[in-house]
Amino acid sequence: MSVLEPIGDDLWTIEGSVVTFFGFRFSTRMAVARLADGALWLWSPVALTDEIRDAVAGLGEPRFAVEPNSLHHLALGDWTKAFPSLELWAPPALAKKRRDLRFIGELGDEAPLAWRGAIEQTRVQGSVALTEVLFFHQASRTCLVGDLVQRFDPTWDTTWRGWVMKKDGLVGPNGSTPREWRATFLRRDRARAAVRRAIAWEPEHLVIAHGACEMKDATGTLRRAFRWLGV
Repeated sequence: MSVLEPIGDDLWTIEGSVVTFFGFRFSTRMAVARLADGALWLWSPVALTDEIRDAVAGLGEPRFAVEPNSLHHLALGDWTKAFPSLELWAPPALAKKRRDLRFIGELGDEAPLAWRGAIEQTRVQGSVALTEVLFFHQASRTCLVGDLVQRFDPTWDTTWRGWVMKKDGLVGPNGSTPREWRATFLRRDRARAAVRRAIAWEPEHLVIAHGACEMKDATGTLRRAFRWLGV
């Protein structure tokens, strides 16, 4: 069975290993897009295994890698070793955090020329703790979200941690942004503008790094997930 899960045209997802963050378990997911020239664009690369490396290499040459925010970065070193020509693009704050890695540039609200016209992006700013970049793969009508929307199954963690995740708003189809992160958005007007732009993309699919994706009502899911922003 292939590790690649196709979504529309020239976009695939790959399930990664489980990671822990302050003792809580999180599933991981990455996406791979094939650009018009055949180059591969990697979103939120997961822990690299031989199977994942071979599956990705079978699609083409990985040339660009992006992360949604500065919390996502642990696997980048292994990917650059496996694919030395891979160009890394950093979300705000990550380049300073990972000075051991060489980044081509920082992600902004306008896509670099390398993937402009195929993939759009916007920064969700306004938080004192975290800026996340949302992406939109045009051909497949897919929005890619890192940590700002999390949707875990109620059976994901049946310990007290699962109860905390539910209270934090991360469980079920209406999963959203962790409540403690919402409190860090002191300039919600800036975040609201970015989320409205993402909703205006009218995505049909929503791929997220942690939890269940949404393949039918992506636009509606975004609206509900960011209701706390007043969008």
